[in-house]
Amino acid sequence: MQKKSKETPRKKVMTGVVLSDKMDKTIVVRVGRIVVHPIFKKAVRKFNKFKAHDEKNQAKTGDTVRIKEMRPTSREKRWGLVEIMKKAEG
Repeated sequence: MQKKSKETPRKKVMTGVVLSDKMDKTIVVRVGRIVVHPIFKKAVRKFNKFKAHDEKNQAKTGDTVRIKEMRPTSREKRWGLVEIMKKAEG
């Protein structure tokens, strides 16, 4: 009888804009999505804020970043910085 190999589930990856980098090794990222309103059938923008771990404090406010799901680092941090896709202007 062959043992089934456990595959690790894919980690979620999201793209968003850094709202705050004031905490040490933590950034707040705003991730947006577009949903269709169930009654009015109009596209509506919805936003969520996530706290992400930034080990080297390299992301700054206004940067577009990619974050990835990871094991909890603290009470609210369950995401980690993968890459900075675009630096903020100025």
